[in-house]
Amino acid sequence: MNEEQKKALQSLKTSKGQIEGIIKMIEEGRYCVDVSNQIIAAQALLKKANLLILKQHIHHCVKDAFKHDNADEKIDEVIDILSKMTDR
Repeated sequence: MNEEQKKALQSLKTSKGQIEGIIKMIEEGRYCVDVSNQIIAAQALLKKANLLILKQHIHHCVKDAFKHDNADEKIDEVIDILSKMTDR
């Protein structure tokens, strides 16, 4: 596991804890704005994890594909992911 993957995993574990906390907040009837702020924080961690995974993919898989002259598929994969991230 490389550094990007380790950092992504840590962000995912942290967001998992936040999501569990958010569920508890809702079950306890906590103030909606507080719940919403926690959801935004969890989303930010998920976004960070996704970017770290994409960074790792570009630095390793895409770079390797360029070396072997078959990068088109890898480029299309990254563009597809980026389009999903911006279609919100």
